[in-house]
Amino acid sequence: MKRYQIYQVDVFTQEKFQGNPAGVVLDAEGLDVNQMQNIAREINCSETAFIFPPESSNHDFRVRYFTPTTEVPVCGHATIAALYVWAHHNNMTDFSRIKIKTEAGILPIEITEKNNDYQIVITQEKIEFGPIIKGTDKERLLSAFDLTPDALHNQCPIQIVSTGHSKVLIGIKSRDKLNQLSPNMNLLVKLSKHIQCNGYFVFTLDSKDTNILTYGRMFAPAIGINEDPVTGNAHGPAGAYLVQHQLMPLKGRMFHFSGVQGEAIKRTGIVDVTVHCNNQKPVQVQIGGYAVIVFQAEITIGN
Repeated sequence: MKRYQIYQVDVFTQEKFQGNPAGVVLDAEGLDVNQMQNIAREINCSETAFIFPPESSNHDFRVRYFTPTTEVPVCGHATIAALYVWAHHNNMTDFSRIKIKTEAGILPIEITEKNNDYQIVITQEKIEFGPIIKGTDKERLLSAFDLTPDALHNQCPIQIVSTGHSKVLIGIKSRDKLNQLSPNMNLLVKLSKHIQCNGYFVFTLDSKDTNILTYGRMFAPAIGINEDPVTGNAHGPAGAYLVQHQLMPLKGRMFHFSGVQGEAIKRTGIVDVTVHCNNQKPVQVQIGGYAVIVFQAEITIGN
C-alpha cells in the first residue's frame, strides 16, 4: 500500500474556481496505467498530471497526462498545474529553469517567483502546420458548430496546427457569436476520427480590451472533453497561426499577446503567449500563466 498526494489546481488564474482545473499527483512512482486512468476519471478534471522521477540526465522529471477517458501526450494547463505544485512543495524562490519529459518530447520550463506566487512559462514543442480544412470536411465542421461561412473571419483559414498536440483553429468575426456556440458533439466526434484531430479551438479577434487580443473556446469531445475552460495547447498553435497568416503586424523577432478563454462557461482565464520569429515566420512558442491550489487530498492504493 502506498499513499499518494493529489492536488486540484485552477490554472491561468489566481482566483479559485476560475480558469482551468487540473489534477496533479506529485509523486506517482508505482502507479500503473490503469490506476492512473482510474484516478484521472475520479478527479474528473479535463486532465490530470502524474509526476515521475527522471529516466535519464537530460530531464528533471517525467510527466504523464490522462483525461477521464484516455492518456494524451501533453497538456499545457496540467503542466503549469504540476510545476506550480512542485514549486510550492519545494519552497522554490527566485527563478528556476527545468526540463520535463512528456510523450510529446522534452519541454523547457521557466518558474519565476513573484510576490509570493509562481508564474510558469512553458516552451512548447515544434510548430507544425497541418492541412487547411476545405470542401466537405469544412461543410461538416460548420454544420457541427451551426456556423455560416459569413461568420468566419475572412483572413482565417480553418487549419490544423500543432505545438505538441494538434488543434483545429477556427477564426470567427464576433465575440457574441463565440459565446453563443453550442456545437453538436456527436458530429465533432465523427469529424475528429476522419481528420485525425481531436480539438477545435474557435477564436475571435473581436476585442475592445487593449490588453487582450483573442477570446476563444475549445471543444474536444472525442477525448471526453466537451468544452475545456482554458487551453494552453490551443493558444500556442493560435499564436503561431496568427504570425504565419500575417494577421498581426510584427515588430522585431517576438510577438506577444494575451488570450482569454472560459467566459461562456464562467471559468475565465488568461494565457500569455510569446511567439519567437525568424524572417517573419514563427519558429518557437511559449505559453505562460499563474495558478492557485484549490485543495489537497491523500489516497492510499495497493499495488
